[in-house]
Amino acid sequence: MAKMETAELETDLSLFKYDNLEQLPPRYRDLEKSERTERIEAALSELGDDVVILGHNYQRREIVEHADFVGDSYQLSKEAAEADAEYVIFGGVTFMAESADIITDDDQTVILPSMEASCPMAGMAEALQVDAAWAEITDAAPDEEIIPITYMNSYADLKAFCASQGGLVCTSSNAHRAFEYAFEKGDKVLFLPDKHLGENTAYRLGMEDAIAKWDPWDPEGKDADEVAESDIILWDGYCQVHERFRVEHIDDIRTEHPDANVVVHPECRREVVEAADVVGSTATICETVENADPGEQWAIGTEIHLTNHLQRWHPEVEVLPLCGDACMDCNAMRQIDPNYLTWVLEELVEGRERNVIEVAPEEKELAEVALDRMLEI
Repeated sequence: MAKMETAELETDLSLFKYDNLEQLPPRYRDLEKSERTERIEAALSELGDDVVILGHNYQRREIVEHADFVGDSYQLSKEAAEADAEYVIFGGVTFMAESADIITDDDQTVILPSMEASCPMAGMAEALQVDAAWAEITDAAPDEEIIPITYMNSYADLKAFCASQGGLVCTSSNAHRAFEYAFEKGDKVLFLPDKHLGENTAYRLGMEDAIAKWDPWDPEGKDADEVAESDIILWDGYCQVHERFRVEHIDDIRTEHPDANVVVHPECRREVVEAADVVGSTATICETVENADPGEQWAIGTEIHLTNHLQRWHPEVEVLPLCGDACMDCNAMRQIDPNYLTWVLEELVEGRERNVIEVAPEEKELAEVALDRMLEI
């Protein structure tokens, strides 16, 4: 474990944190859908109230149809904390399972079916990497109080780091309130890992002229002294799904469907957000379609599986994928294969826990502080 330079934390790169998680055994790799469904249902019947399954909005139908709760990442973690289940199976990605482990009781065990379900955006801001950047940036502004804010889409050690430096966590819905909290406490904000959410939040607050970007991938291209002159410092990370959307996609939808409205996620590029009719989290996107009048057309600018779910859930509304065939799914979410779900459930029936996600006690305590600060706003 490496020791951080500016925080009393030891951690490792995400690549090595969960290298003990297990691959799918060969006998599970070629299951037919009907057999798999039957075996999942049999295992769930055997386990009863001892297990709860969480399905993120971006999961495929074969996962969502077995989920006890479907929603966004933090909402699902709260559902897990309120459940009495001994085992929490998280159909999501690593940082989501970590968040569930942080806020659930100590006697609850969180399981991530596949070791490959690791969010690329979370991996764009490794805590050790941020710690090194923090040292440079704070040295360049010794008389300024900089408050770090990390998006929920980050690893537990980064949440813990932010707490140790007086910062907090935010969701896409409350990022603006997190910024306001930070400016009440300090002089500047370091926001990570999603530069697009950070930029869109700055615009929402009328602070678009106060932005600088820190590119950790270009050692020659960043100047701490120059960056530290700005009030909002954005880490150069992004969601690989939402960055695909372009204004041309909105123009094409409006040409093909003149009556269509467009709703996009705030992880999209600034120009896409400006061109949309509604901007909001996955919960907001779902509510927008749910509240639409029959016959309305809504183009959805987020991961394709949520669009597919909304088409099924609300057949009275014409739900369209914003970028058509170019709207691919999230590679990380795709790793939660229903065959993996079959395996971890059947192993629990046999009394064996597979792919347990467990946040180290010190990280968990500090990360919970960052989450508590979010709840205060």
